[in-house]
Amino acid sequence: MAASSREAGKSFLRRHGIEYGVYVASACIVAALAVMAIFTLRARGIHAGFGFLWDTAGFDISFGLIPYDATKTYARAFLTGLLNTLVVSAVAIGLATCLGLGLAIARLSEDPPLRALATVVTELVRNTPLLLQLFVWYFMVFGALPPVRQSLRLGSFALLNNRGIVVAAPGLNAAGVACLAAGVIAILVAAATPRLPGGFLRKSTVRSALAIAAVLLLVAAGAFADWDMPVQRGFNVSGGLTLPPEFAALITALAIYAAAFIGEAFRSGFVSVPAGQWEAAQSLGLGRFATLRLVVLPQAIRAALPALGNQFVNVVKASSLAAAVGFPDLMQVFGKTTLNQTGQAVEVIGITMAVYLAISLAISGVVHRSEARRWRT
Repeated sequence: MAASSREAGKSFLRRHGIEYGVYVASACIVAALAVMAIFTLRARGIHAGFGFLWDTAGFDISFGLIPYDATKTYARAFLTGLLNTLVVSAVAIGLATCLGLGLAIARLSEDPPLRALATVVTELVRNTPLLLQLFVWYFMVFGALPPVRQSLRLGSFALLNNRGIVVAAPGLNAAGVACLAAGVIAILVAAATPRLPGGFLRKSTVRSALAIAAVLLLVAAGAFADWDMPVQRGFNVSGGLTLPPEFAALITALAIYAAAFIGEAFRSGFVSVPAGQWEAAQSLGLGRFATLRLVVLPQAIRAALPALGNQFVNVVKASSLAAAVGFPDLMQVFGKTTLNQTGQAVEVIGITMAVYLAISLAISGVVHRSEARRWRT
């Protein structure tokens, strides 16, 4: 009995000894680097810790979703940069998903010119650096817009000039807020609707009804809103919401770059659906669009979901290129300006890395859970 226990212990060490040895060595290296960094900072008169977060920042931020000025703390600056990063990532992911789906459908189109155009766009975008595309959009497109006095007007809802894009800003009243809240609730209920028993009322029917109700409620919220329209007054624009050219260029570059990769993920998902699915749907009288929406697209999304998750994470990480055009995202505000002013390199870089890691893991977790739920159903 004792001999068998010793043999089992030796077998365990042979199988896992190297693995655990690497873990221990890695932990020792990290600890040694941390100690060296602390002593180096102390030698320069910089004390380790996170107390600097409550010191006055002393610098302005050109764009933010929350009130901020130079008298606020570094913690407030961090929050402002974080919100900017989240907004840029969310908008870029949404636009990239829609554009990518359109590119995938165009590349599978039976129209040769449309298919060729989609192929050229996809290959051109995928095989040029994102930073180069960002510079093209910033300097050659949005930087080339006319001055404020010669602003390009898009109806009464938007103005384009070299200061950015000025769009109408909604101001919701009580009725608008109620409709908006009801619409959001309808969307959440539609996403969480369980499979109904007995087949009397299919889940898809309930979801479709809730989706239609959500759209109507959101439209009603917009109708009840008190819109603040942009008005050109000489060399200035009053009213509306101003989106700086850095924001517009970053969103455009991220969305188009990610759309090229997302389109390929969708296209591979479409190709993975057996041709018999198309033929069976058409034999039942479904048109091409109905077949695509009801039969092929759900299966394609299931196949493309892992690749989509990777691209969503890539968009979040690539948003750090905002510093190249001066947009105040998390990396620009906290990882650059705050680091230069405080000298707290270990703390600032550690917090920045932890934030990007948390966002990436959250997206990966949501995608993984959605994929597992789809395969269960």
